[in-house]
Amino acid sequence: MKINCIAVDDEPLALEIIQDYCAKVPFLNLMQAFDNAIDTMEYLRNNRIDLILLDIQMEELTGIQLLNALKVKPYVILTTAYDNYALQGFDLDVTDYLLKPISFERFLKALNKVYDRMQNEAVVPAEKQAVTYTPDTAAKDYFFVKTETHIEKVTASEVLYVEGMGDYWRIVTPKKRIMTLMNASGIEEVLPEHQFCRVHRSYFVAIGKIESIERKHIKIADQRIPIGDTYQKKFFDIIEKKK
Repeated sequence: MKINCIAVDDEPLALEIIQDYCAKVPFLNLMQAFDNAIDTMEYLRNNRIDLILLDIQMEELTGIQLLNALKVKPYVILTTAYDNYALQGFDLDVTDYLLKPISFERFLKALNKVYDRMQNEAVVPAEKQAVTYTPDTAAKDYFFVKTETHIEKVTASEVLYVEGMGDYWRIVTPKKRIMTLMNASGIEEVLPEHQFCRVHRSYFVAIGKIESIERKHIKIADQRIPIGDTYQKKFFDIIEKKK
């Protein structure tokens, strides 16, 4: 699998370093490099990509403003010399946040994260495709997940939320936390559709366990969970129907 990406940075040296790093990653295809956000927006109107390597501080239009202007957002890795944009980046559902000067090791780690997420979203395990769902199985308040050592039964009505943790997903209940190697498609398949909603690349939430919603965040127990732009409309449509 190849990741088609573009790089955006108004500092010539920084852009040169990113291009050099991109050339060293076998699964990365750098389609274009830009030194400003305006030309980037024009390119994105006519071209589909998987990933933007995006600087934040740029003249005329910042990286944050560029992201806010995009209707359809690809994966995003922010690159910046300033650490005070981390929270904004999280709200914008970016995959990673790299502080300059960026080491190749840290760059590769961020790229691997994108690669894994794309692969997880594209692949539906064969065993999940073979499952036959009936009214009886749909009504059951449990499902099974595979951990590193065994297969564990999970009571669906006890789950607060499910959080992506790199190669793992963590199922959180008031009593325990279960780590599973299932990918996002597998998690979505076993969670009862009428009880759960995906609100972020890294989060599924139990709708009935939501305590409050403030702008683009959900509060469940003591956890503050972001609502990603990609999932925002579907989530608020569900909430509207439950009013």
